[in-house]
Amino acid sequence: MNYMSKKCFTVIVPAALVLCALILFLSCKPKTPAAKAPNHFSVLVYITGVTAGSPTYELLAAGALSFALIHDNVTVKVYEAGFNQAEWEEQLTSLVAGGEYDIVLGSNPSLPEICANVGKKFPNQKFIITDAEYSGNPQISTFLYNQYEQSFYLGYLAGLVTTGSMEYANNGKQIGFIAAQEYPLLNRQIVPGFLDGARRVDPEITLDFRVIGSWSDANKAAELTAGMINSGVDVFASIAGGAAQGMIRTAAERGAYVVFHNNNEYSLAPGIIIGCGQMEQKKLVEEILAGVLAGKIQYGISQTVGVKDGYLNFIADDPGYIDYLPADIQEKFNAFMDDIRAGLVEYTVPSL
Repeated sequence: MNYMSKKCFTVIVPAALVLCALILFLSCKPKTPAAKAPNHFSVLVYITGVTAGSPTYELLAAGALSFALIHDNVTVKVYEAGFNQAEWEEQLTSLVAGGEYDIVLGSNPSLPEICANVGKKFPNQKFIITDAEYSGNPQISTFLYNQYEQSFYLGYLAGLVTTGSMEYANNGKQIGFIAAQEYPLLNRQIVPGFLDGARRVDPEITLDFRVIGSWSDANKAAELTAGMINSGVDVFASIAGGAAQGMIRTAAERGAYVVFHNNNEYSLAPGIIIGCGQMEQKKLVEEILAGVLAGKIQYGISQTVGVKDGYLNFIADDPGYIDYLPADIQEKFNAFMDDIRAGLVEYTVPSL
């Protein structure tokens, strides 16, 4: 394997066996210097955190590695930067200084500004970031998922559950959201979307929002979850990376429900996780890289993608949804999703 530093390594995601196979295969793929192979194309997947436990990063890496598997002239290196944001810019500067990578691919709302600073030193370097919005820089292209929309329909499901007659639903009409940390997209779109969706069911629903302060502290997440259940919360959502495991564990122990953003996680707690959104990150990354090779990616602009574009979805064909949600809730929610796909549900996305 080609090691660049003690933090740069081939990432193995235990929950994704296919991804493991891709990584093991590609780590043995010969690296030909660009000067000797004019058609060679090199991608740095820059993970701002760690891959395991984060659907966003698992799918980011999987998309790039899958693309490299079917394109012999493409090589991919996955680098985990860790959770100390203060180190990210220095790390990225060191990684791109040698000019090895044709593009840097990442997924984090705070990454574009870091890339802009790094790009000033390396004007030929290109950066593509998903789950972010940034325009006006000719070195950077961003793709923003309509996360308000995903939270909106997950909130609608949470509203149906908290006002329904499922075993753990109470009479309080209170839902909960736990975040690892606060940032503009979360505060202005994700959390408000969740409450707005729930209030489409019942305008009296309230939201208990709490912050862990860490993407990895599952014990703190468990502590917050217990306190929120004590205060009347019966349905949870989270954007918390690996720390969300503490929320799920406590919800299962105490009796509460969870809706999950971005990935199929029903199997983690059947009957507790009763709804999963899907961010089609792998699909988007594969299409982005195809666009790069074809010379069709535009830099300096930001694009927003959502349900109608096929990049956000809800997983309604899993036993975790079909077998545990009452028929009347499924009927109402499925009809709501059909209306969203058809553009029949009106809502206003708050500006960032």
